[in-house]
Amino acid sequence: MTQLALRRCFLHDVAKNIWHFPLDVEENAPTIACVKRKEGALHVAKIIRRHGDKTYRSFLLRRSYREGGKVKHQTLGNISHLPDHIVAVVQGALQGKTYALATDLFQIVRSLPHGHVAAVLGTLRKIGLDQIIDSRPSRERDLVVAMIVARLIDPRSKLATVRGFREATAFSTLGECLGIQSADEDDLYEAMDWLLDRQARIENKLAKRHLQEGVLLLYDVSGSYYTGTHCPLVAFGHPRDGRKDFPQIVYGLLCTKEGCPISVHVFKGNTSDPTGAPKSRRSANASGSVG
Repeated sequence: MTQLALRRCFLHDVAKNIWHFPLDVEENAPTIACVKRKEGALHVAKIIRRHGDKTYRSFLLRRSYREGGKVKHQTLGNISHLPDHIVAVVQGALQGKTYALATDLFQIVRSLPHGHVAAVLGTLRKIGLDQIIDSRPSRERDLVVAMIVARLIDPRSKLATVRGFREATAFSTLGECLGIQSADEDDLYEAMDWLLDRQARIENKLAKRHLQEGVLLLYDVSGSYYTGTHCPLVAFGHPRDGRKDFPQIVYGLLCTKEGCPISVHVFKGNTSDPTGAPKSRRSANASGSVG
């Protein structure tokens, strides 16, 4: 170990226990200056310095002591590089305040995911889809919006979806955000009936927003097999999903060339493609946006 290293180890040990050395030790320094550590209360001093149109702020860790009947301050360190909240903690601790880790004081019983709900719900409101559904706030509109968001972030059956809204069984903050935590599956089906009554008005609003004279429209027909027995539209027809052993329903979608849906209609399972197109065409014409 070199002589300089020995000096530094000695200084560190002495300064830690009894002494304070304000001067750095140079390699060729012949002597070591030692100053007795002053006793007194520690505090954080905020120093404001202005130079021209600029203002500089510093936080200094200081010790106050009395010498010769006068109060003096000894700077022990500069903590200006620390974030403001850390400086506040240091200042509070020196003033006698007690701090503890949040994990020691609180127990996390439950934490619901919220980010994806905020992103999808926020985007839906930003583009005004809730206003297109209905310009007036209502529970039915909130339920429809909730079903749209749920379909995007976590598609499930209506029964499972409504369980996700309830406080006891929620798997996101969606139910809380829309105030529908008390909803059940019957409420969802009733909201869908309410939405069906508004279909023409909603499609007209979409057409006015996205369509103009001479615009290119895209139309396609598809179908899905059906295993229930109570739908009046179910019938055997040309199976588009390869399930010849089940009846089906047919649906046609009208959209812009960018793929934005404008109109959708559901037909009996034995409806041919050309039969469904005129109804969707009439829906677009009703808005006055397509000639």
